[in-house]
Amino acid sequence: MKNVYFDNAATTQMRDEVITAITEVMKKNYGNASSSHSFGRSSKSLIEQSRKTIAQYLNVSAGEIVFTAGGTEADNLVLRSAVRDLGVNHVITSKIEHHAVLHTIEQLEKEYNILVSYVDITANGDVDYKHLETLIQTENKTLVSLMHINNEIGNILDIEHVANLCKANDALFHTDAVQSIGHYKMDLQALQIDFLAASAHKFHGPKGVGFTFIRKNSGLKPLIFGGEQERGLRAGTESVHNIIGMEVALKSAYANMNIETDSIKTLKRYFIDKIMKDIPKVTFNGQSDDLEKSTYTLINICLPVPPKKAAMLLFQLDLKGIACSKGSACQSGSSQNSHVLTEILNDIDLQKPSIRFSFSVYNTKEEVDYVIDVLKAFIE
Repeated sequence: MKNVYFDNAATTQMRDEVITAITEVMKKNYGNASSSHSFGRSSKSLIEQSRKTIAQYLNVSAGEIVFTAGGTEADNLVLRSAVRDLGVNHVITSKIEHHAVLHTIEQLEKEYNILVSYVDITANGDVDYKHLETLIQTENKTLVSLMHINNEIGNILDIEHVANLCKANDALFHTDAVQSIGHYKMDLQALQIDFLAASAHKFHGPKGVGFTFIRKNSGLKPLIFGGEQERGLRAGTESVHNIIGMEVALKSAYANMNIETDSIKTLKRYFIDKIMKDIPKVTFNGQSDDLEKSTYTLINICLPVPPKKAAMLLFQLDLKGIACSKGSACQSGSSQNSHVLTEILNDIDLQKPSIRFSFSVYNTKEEVDYVIDVLKAFIE
């Protein structure tokens, strides 16, 4: 039996150089970065160098990068403070966002009685930009929160168009870019984005660390109180080794981006061609089979399998050593359908099994062959 990891949208394998860097820091730079002695100053210096490096890649100032425990905390920090501290009383989002955004907005609606508008989603999973334009024309203080790349179906938001639309209507723009940072280059000086969330473990870095971009003079205030770390925006002793691991992971991502993008794109194209040939009745969810309109890192397929048999599919794949997801990893233990697919699929297709396969540079065509052979045998 082979072991095939096709769940890179859930988390990625750490690069060797990241593990090396983290290990070295844990051995040598264990001082608390808030301490004034040499051990503390050494840790503080490493953190600030990492902040500068990440800021340079995104073309922002170092002071606009705030380290967090990951994407979920970054989303919560922005959304909660925008409502609590910036006077936002209208939030525009979509029903196919990550639950880190959706559940936070639902809670804010209960706590602050804000107006929440959900932009329409087309049958192929794209944001209806004309509807967004209608929703954003309001007298309310508005924040738009739309993810750059959907984590289940891979659709890519026209982030520049949305940013310009927000700017023209005096609305704030927050984007969950967890599936794009480390895979796509972003110039946040050119893009009129106010807030952005990222997570290291999605681009071959460590778990438990991420960052949020907060544009200068935003007025955002902390979500977690205690110390004055992160310029007072995020209390708590910094995880020095994880921050350095994230920096090294992003450095490697940028250094290898062109080569690795081509490699993974080739693999995804090969997967599409082979599964269409071997399982002709397969369909693709969202825009995931379009290499221009979806991310190159994942594909989401709907298989011609009856409902009774569908329940056994993930179990069978796991028995064969294949790791994948029926939706996001955050909800993979749930018996409910994916909230994303529920929005875009008809009742018949919702009864069939939909599987997300997500790729990295560590995957091979031989693994694709094995997975599709297993799927074909299960269906037959």
